[in-house]
Amino acid sequence: MARVVIIGGGFAGAWSAAGAALARTRTAHADTGTDADLRITLITPNEHLVLRPRLYEPEPDLAKVALGRILDPIGVEHLRASVNTIDTDRRVVVAGGEEIGYDRLVLAAGSALIRPRDLPGKERLFDIDTLEAARRLADHLRGRENYSVVVVGAGFTGLEAATELAARGRVLLVDRAQAVGEQLGPGPRTAIEAALDELGVERRLGTTLKEVGDGYAVLSDGTKVPADAVVWTVGMRASELTRQISRELDHLGRVPVDRRLRALPEVFVAGDTAAAPFDAEHTVMQACQHATPMGKVAGYNAAADLLGIPPRDFTPGPYVTCLDLGDAGGIFTRGWDRRVMAVGTDGKDIKQRINRAIHPPVDDASKILAAADRVHIELPFFPRTEEATTPEA
Repeated sequence: MARVVIIGGGFAGAWSAAGAALARTRTAHADTGTDADLRITLITPNEHLVLRPRLYEPEPDLAKVALGRILDPIGVEHLRASVNTIDTDRRVVVAGGEEIGYDRLVLAAGSALIRPRDLPGKERLFDIDTLEAARRLADHLRGRENYSVVVVGAGFTGLEAATELAARGRVLLVDRAQAVGEQLGPGPRTAIEAALDELGVERRLGTTLKEVGDGYAVLSDGTKVPADAVVWTVGMRASELTRQISRELDHLGRVPVDRRLRALPEVFVAGDTAAAPFDAEHTVMQACQHATPMGKVAGYNAAADLLGIPPRDFTPGPYVTCLDLGDAGGIFTRGWDRRVMAVGTDGKDIKQRINRAIHPPVDDASKILAAADRVHIELPFFPRTEEATTPEA
């Protein structure tokens, strides 16, 4: 029996499993004479799909879905192990000391926060990159009021962490850039700065972290500031497993793939490990809005290869950005120039709808497979009223 092996249990991995199961189901129902027997195995040490974009919220355990509730109904095996070796010549992966052969492989092992190596006191840092890390921060601050927190990094994650934490304490936002949300560009910056001002989030820009002590942090400008917690949010890099697939990785450590998410004849790559073309000028972002459809397409194509049915192209929907800004609301933008479409309570409403929408269906095979078939959303999550929008340039 042919076998598809999927490495990773995040958005891309879980949806790769569903995509492969969809192709298998379609072949079984088609009058093609093709043998629809196909074994699908997902390998990840975790028992939950973690909704990583929600880990800034105060109760991180709400941001998880049991993988069994997705995989079991659609007939996908779950091997709880970590993969440390991919042998593309032999078409074997090594997980938990066991060799597992594959006919087609989907690498969807995700990304991880880049942690500082030489920072004094680095062991005292907190982050929200994983469920365990988010729990640690939440438990550390639980029940405290008027704490002092330093958040390092004013990008997507840092802004959401800082504005959420500002509800119960004093927050200092530190970034080496000269502007908040530098990677977001100038479009939403005015609204972001207004939200930070409203929440009393202090900024120290053009500055880096030099030391983390017991109850304090030292900055590159020489100041020593009180800190009940220092939260690190700077930098992401794809899983090191990408190095076993390709030597031609991009600056984020991602594997180049074609429009069908193929990296090698027998290997597909999806999610944060894939440098997939979005359009002629952009590659995809390391974000669930791209990881989810990439997973659906990669898994489908891996199975389609073996089942003799036509593959799918990856055709992502329009790029959008949504930021939760705590009690100051939220921001929703459209396009790579990030034109602001909604702010304040309207932006917050869209963000919360997106946070609900990223939860996959569970327990019902027909709903899971139907969701796996939706790989393109033309105009997602627009404001309900014209008053919620800002005129486009």
